[in-house]
Amino acid sequence: MKRHRRAKIVATLGPASSDADTIRRLFEAGVDVFRLNFSHGSKDDHRARRDIIRSLEREADYPIAILQDLQGPKIRLGAVKDGKVALATGSTIRLVLDKTASDAGHLPLPHPEIFEAVMPGHNLLVDDGKVRLVVTGLTNDAIEARVAVGGVVSDRKGVNLPDTVLQLSPITEKDREDLAFGLDLGVDWVAFSFVQRPSDLIEAHQLVGGRAGVMAKIEKPSALTAIDDIITLADAVMVARGDLGVEIPAEDVPGAQKDLVRLCRLAAKPVIIATQMLESMIQTPTPTRAEASDVATAIYDGADAVMLSAESASGQFPVHAVETMDRIIRRTEQHRSYRPIIEALKPAIEAMPQHAVAAAAAEVADAIGASAVVAFTQNGTTAYRIARQRSPVPILGLTPHEQTARRLALLWGTYSIRSDEVSDYSQMVDQAVAQALAADYVKPGETLVVVAGVPFGQSGSTNNLRVVTV
Repeated sequence: MKRHRRAKIVATLGPASSDADTIRRLFEAGVDVFRLNFSHGSKDDHRARRDIIRSLEREADYPIAILQDLQGPKIRLGAVKDGKVALATGSTIRLVLDKTASDAGHLPLPHPEIFEAVMPGHNLLVDDGKVRLVVTGLTNDAIEARVAVGGVVSDRKGVNLPDTVLQLSPITEKDREDLAFGLDLGVDWVAFSFVQRPSDLIEAHQLVGGRAGVMAKIEKPSALTAIDDIITLADAVMVARGDLGVEIPAEDVPGAQKDLVRLCRLAAKPVIIATQMLESMIQTPTPTRAEASDVATAIYDGADAVMLSAESASGQFPVHAVETMDRIIRRTEQHRSYRPIIEALKPAIEAMPQHAVAAAAAEVADAIGASAVVAFTQNGTTAYRIARQRSPVPILGLTPHEQTARRLALLWGTYSIRSDEVSDYSQMVDQAVAQALAADYVKPGETLVVVAGVPFGQSGSTNNLRVVTV
C-alpha cells in the first residue's frame, strides 16, 4: 500500500464509519491512523472497530495505527433555573458552587477546583465562548462576575477558563478506566486531553507504562506557556484547535499552530493538526476553498498528519472526505512552493552523532537521488530523526517490533515494515535491499541510503550510514 504523499491522514471512527466495508474503504482512500474517540461510543463499539482494523491490517500486510483519544475533564454548568437564562451584556451574575440553581440570578458551577483557583479579572467562557463573563469578586462558595458578552445560557453548557490554571488532573476516573481498556485492546497512541503542565504528562507516562505512545493535546493557554517541557515529555502532539481557539483569540491560533509544528519538528516529535479541517464535508460532498487552504497550510507548515473528526465519524461523506484530504495533500506536496518553504523551515541539528548521522542520511539521499532511506530502528527514534529533515526521499522504517511499526504509521514520509533483527553489516544490507524491493521502493541499479546503530539492536545509537547500489 504505497501512499503517494508524505503527510499522514488520521480519521475518526463513529456511527458513520463503524462497519467493516466502510473502514476498509477509508483505509484504501488513504487513512494511516484510525482515531477512537472515547468521548463517544461504548467499549463494545470501540472493541468492534479495533477488531476490524486489525483484521484489515493482517489482510493488507500494512501497519495501521490506532489512536485512543481520552475525553479528559469537562467543565460544565449545572442545571439553571427553568432550563435557560438570558444574560444581558453589562449585567452581573453570581456563580454558585452547586449542581442546580433556583434563582435566575445564579449560575450553578459544581467544580470546587474553579473556586479555589479563579481570580478577579479572569474570564469564564460559556458555550464555546458565546457568552463571556469576567470575574469581579470572590467568596468561599460564589463567584461574582460581570457579563462582558451576553446571550442565552442553558443547562450543562461547557465552561472554558483561559486565564486560570486549575489544580486538576487531566486524567479523570473515566479516563483511567478507558485507558486501561484501551491498553488491553492494544492501542498504539493515547491522546490526553486538556494538558496544562509538564506534570500532567509525567502522570500519563506512569499510567501508560510504555504500552503506547503518549500524545499531548494542546488546547489550553497554560500549556503554551510550558510548551518546551511538554513537547520534551510527550511522544507526540496534537494541536486541538477547537478548544484552543475558544481559549485564545482566534487571530492567535494560526501563529500558535505554526509555532507548535516548528517546535515538534525541532524535537523530532510527530505533530497532528486537528479540528474542523473539512468541517463542511459533514453535510456536503465538497469542502469550502478556505478549508482546502487550511489543510494545505498545515502541509506547508510541515505537520506530520492532519485529522478528520466528525467528517469521518458522523458525516454523510466519510470516504469522500478522506479522498478529498488525500488529494489536497498530494497536490500541495507537488506544488513548486512546497520544497522551498519546507527547506526554509529546516531546524538546526543538535551537535550529537545520532542527530548528525540521521540528518546526513537525508541530505545524502537527496543529493545522490537515492530511491529511499532505510532506517533500522528499535523504538522509532532513528526514523523520527530522519523524518525531521523532511527530505523528498521516502523513508522505510525497519523494526522487529510490531508496536513500533504501527506507531511509525503517524510519522511524516515513513513507511514502516516489521522485519527480523540484524546482527552484522552483511545482514543489514541484505535486509534493507530485500525489504525495499518487496515494498517496490527501489529497482535494480538504483541506490539506497541505509542507517542503523552499532552495536545492532541497541536503541538510540544511530551512528552508521551506508550507500548501497541494488
